[in-house]
Amino acid sequence: MMNNQRPLSPHLGIYTWGPHMLVSILHRMTGSAITIGGLALLTWWLLALAGNEAGYETFSFVTGHLIGQIFLIGLTWAFWQHLFSGLRHLVLDIGAGYELNTNKFWSIMTIVASVLMTIVTIALMKGGFA
Repeated sequence: MMNNQRPLSPHLGIYTWGPHMLVSILHRMTGSAITIGGLALLTWWLLALAGNEAGYETFSFVTGHLIGQIFLIGLTWAFWQHLFSGLRHLVLDIGAGYELNTNKFWSIMTIVASVLMTIVTIALMKGGFA
């Protein structure tokens, strides 16, 4: 006879969505984006450098276009988000920051810091703050 009163595995019904979950998922997504998008962009840039002038002009045109700029801004944000999230994980790996309020605070701060550093990076690349 089977026991039908077994407890269900605690997952969606018990856990509530929080910033720590978002940052954990973003860490994986940004790592993949940097790997795939960053390496593709780097490869294209190196091939354009090694090729002729027309190839490099095409690369420059695409990266200067609105879609290319959005891609570069996204890649810049992904870098900063992955960096700050990685630093947060490093602190968690040493056993600190597991208190709920502390974990929530630093999760939110990784997102805030990545957005701010993306703005600073873009402004510096465009010649701002001079």
